[in-house]
Amino acid sequence: MRQMEKGGGMGRGMRMPPVEHLHLEHVLQTVCALEAVVLRCFGPEGGQVLFTRDTGQVMLSCSGTRILTALKLEQPLARMVVECVWKHSTKTGDGSKTFIILLASLLRMIHTIACKEPNVSHTYNSREAAEAATARRLARELLAFASEELDDLIAVGVAPHGCCLPWEDFTAKIQSPAHTNTSYLKKLVASFFLTRLGHIHCDFIADLICELLTDWKFKNDPPSSSLQFINDNFLALHTPVSGFPVSCSRLLEGQVIHRDFTTPCPQTDHQPVKAVVFTGYLQPQLLNAGDVLELMEENTRKERSIVQFSAWAERSLECVIAKLQNLGVSVLLSAVKQSDAVLALATQAEMCVVECVSEDELSLFAHLSGATPISDCWMIQPEHVATLTFCRPILLGAHRYVHMGFHDSEESVVVRPCSIVICGPGEGQTDQYARAFQDAIRMLLTTWEPMHMTATTASKRTLLSHKITSVHMDNQNDRTRSASSNAPPFQKCVLEPGCVIHAGGTFEFLLHQALLQHGHNRSVSDHTDVGVLAVSQLMANALLSVPRQIYSHSPRRFLQTQTKVLCSIQNHSHPFSVIYKQEHNTSPTQGSSESECPLEAGKLSMYCYRKADVKSKVFMLDSGLESVSCKYQLVLAVLQCVTNLLRVDTMLRTQTHSYTKSGRLARNISWEDTEDEAED
Repeated sequence: MRQMEKGGGMGRGMRMPPVEHLHLEHVLQTVCALEAVVLRCFGPEGGQVLFTRDTGQVMLSCSGTRILTALKLEQPLARMVVECVWKHSTKTGDGSKTFIILLASLLRMIHTIACKEPNVSHTYNSREAAEAATARRLARELLAFASEELDDLIAVGVAPHGCCLPWEDFTAKIQSPAHTNTSYLKKLVASFFLTRLGHIHCDFIADLICELLTDWKFKNDPPSSSLQFINDNFLALHTPVSGFPVSCSRLLEGQVIHRDFTTPCPQTDHQPVKAVVFTGYLQPQLLNAGDVLELMEENTRKERSIVQFSAWAERSLECVIAKLQNLGVSVLLSAVKQSDAVLALATQAEMCVVECVSEDELSLFAHLSGATPISDCWMIQPEHVATLTFCRPILLGAHRYVHMGFHDSEESVVVRPCSIVICGPGEGQTDQYARAFQDAIRMLLTTWEPMHMTATTASKRTLLSHKITSVHMDNQNDRTRSASSNAPPFQKCVLEPGCVIHAGGTFEFLLHQALLQHGHNRSVSDHTDVGVLAVSQLMANALLSVPRQIYSHSPRRFLQTQTKVLCSIQNHSHPFSVIYKQEHNTSPTQGSSESECPLEAGKLSMYCYRKADVKSKVFMLDSGLESVSCKYQLVLAVLQCVTNLLRVDTMLRTQTHSYTKSGRLARNISWEDTEDEAED
């Protein structure tokens, strides 16, 4: 070690990287700095953030993920948090700003508890070490508690106050224009777009996505299949067009290939068109190496030039084109750029060629047409040929693309294939609408993904539901007991696909109350289990930070909303039935069987919800709907992020180098280069 300090031996020229010990306050300050950024655009009343670069490029967005990833962060902890947010939003499509707010609230409360605990001097060397140990312990207990109990608490304390809506009614087109605004899917999607696009365009984009999902509804398949297909093929399905208002966005029948015709497009005149997909080059046919050697020997003996060889190759290509003509092919979709000879022969044969088509678009075309792509042009068969209703150029904005239509058949796996054109005044706005559109698809996919439940979990939820029911009955007076005796029985609480709840903090209020009640029950039944009570209270209090920020401009509305949610819990009333009763001015005692809102198997009657009017005088006002599954995954992701952050004790700042093949230092790689490469 002494020799290394003198610079001799193996330690010559080596320097230890700077070491920085992280404290709980450092982590809290980093997350609070990110919280200050997202608070500017949080909630329905939030604004947009304007970014400018040195090049003069401007980006305007209110998407939390887009804002956080656009920041040039030098703090590794901040980068770690942004990466966690990005991974969560990529999966669920939503919750990036709520992620940061809930994360900051948890860290503040953990910091407060850690500072209040007495410092054990004989165990830790400093007060900071004791606080860090306490914070890590709380984070581990929070994550362990959530992994074991959170899904049960949500299924018992939150899901019964929501509604599991069937996908068939979501995608069913309503003929009457008066019922369009009461579509379930539109309420859910419009609530999502309200925080991403504002009040002006959220309804229009919501109608557009409803129409898209109706056309892309798979036959005899769960909704997750349709949503997964759209999400996987979104790059090939949508076309961004800048320079036009958002109201110009629309759906187009068939598929849009984002390339132009290389050769002149033939005039089909509404006649069927046959197309074939080539993944390789159209080459002359050479059977084996012996033919090549024989041809070379013949050229050498007769002293022929390369011109004769090219002529032979051209005749071979003519045979390929003739074979395609015999199959009736008039459109060639190529994944690569073909030779000039192929293009010339295709032009003579009145065949149009589309070159350099992306792999995603070729895969989507093969799926919709049923034709199999081929790499060897000499092995083409009728099953490689696709029949189209039309193939024509289309001008979208400043670019010309290829527009294709597909035949309708009973064997088709989709109802009506279509593409979406997303318009915007500028490139930044268009990109913002496209990102929000895809994020909405991911949100719906998370909402309708099936969640499996084991037999152990089912029995535990049944026991938990009986405990909560008994506690509620003990806390009510005689009048409330008699009124609630007519209420529907406590249904089996399973987080089924399509479970939604009123937005505006309803999920946080319900889970807050369920956590407090669960901690109280555990502390009463087992006096030694004090940790569960502390963890439950910590998580419950942190959840209230989200509705506080939603109603930060109106604290009175925060209290009103919280009171309504608590009243619905105590009275065993269903929020959707409350809407129906207030709309029709029927009391619980006077309502007949026809005026009551039936709740069967935890699902709301479709007739009742269509009659509902979500205006200011009814439950939760006009807050819309949000996904319970997305909220559940958000809470778990935040707790995992807290645990990972508090595990970091020391930060080493190193410098990354790239070396040439000779071993010399090429150049330094900065964080900015890494970020730019990641964005590309």
